[in-house]
Amino acid sequence: MIANVIIAGLLLLDPGPYGEGFQDGSTAGVHLENSKIVLTGTGLSGKSDGYQLKRPCWYEPDDSAVGMLQRFNNPEAWQGDEVSRERYRQFLEQFKDKIGQEGSWWTPAYNGSDPKGSACSLDLAPFVWVEPGTTPPNGLTIEDLVDIARAALTVPEPKIELNPDVKSYVNLPTWVWLGDVGETTRSVTATLPGVMSATVTANLTDIEIKSGTTDDRATVETGGCGQSGTPYKKGAKFTCGVNYLRASVDQPRGVYVLEVTSAWEIDVEDDVVPFVYEPVQVGATRDVPVGEVQSTVEKTG
Repeated sequence: MIANVIIAGLLLLDPGPYGEGFQDGSTAGVHLENSKIVLTGTGLSGKSDGYQLKRPCWYEPDDSAVGMLQRFNNPEAWQGDEVSRERYRQFLEQFKDKIGQEGSWWTPAYNGSDPKGSACSLDLAPFVWVEPGTTPPNGLTIEDLVDIARAALTVPEPKIELNPDVKSYVNLPTWVWLGDVGETTRSVTATLPGVMSATVTANLTDIEIKSGTTDDRATVETGGCGQSGTPYKKGAKFTCGVNYLRASVDQPRGVYVLEVTSAWEIDVEDDVVPFVYEPVQVGATRDVPVGEVQSTVEKTG
């Protein structure tokens, strides 16, 4: 069970694309809006377990007083009427007033996958001046950054492999394992460039097998499943899978629906984030037709 939170102050990193996340059905964990946080890692393109951020919006460090003034000082804005020009002058004054002072401006960001995210960000002031070494109310913390990495963390959807593959038979062990597992360790790093970074890592620990029927019709063997099941090997002892005791002919569609759930344990191993996450669990199903073993009786005499 491994999940590390790596904290780095004043990281001099190439910021890359801001606010990259995934929001595509079940592969979505977080979608960052108006954010400078960068998400990277091997755990960004699998299947999410639906974890949502604890907070729908927050403040992030944005720029210095000079930087904000340069960004918003648009020559075209001075070409309006007198009232508009005066409003624009007052707007820029907040940035001019802070030039030469230690600190930076913070601005709102939010999680676009949360229905409350946009409205939450609109309730925040558009600009907040923050002195060095301090965090404003609703400001991004290392705990929030860890949570963003956790929400973005995804794992592969299980691909169920069986032997026998096409059809099984009563009292014939059906071996079960996961195919195309790839890396059994997946991680996501959430980085606020120049400020801090957090990495959450998940390890595949085991699988759970459900036969798709009652105990009087099947027995499940998981003693030797390990992380991802046991691939069939001729002559090897059966230690992971299902032994069906009755045929599936009387079942809906004539099959049992076998279910396999993979468990990926995660944790936070740093004192600055005193909380533990539940394992990521992702499941898949597969139809298993089970027939009777036919025997032939020869007549003698």
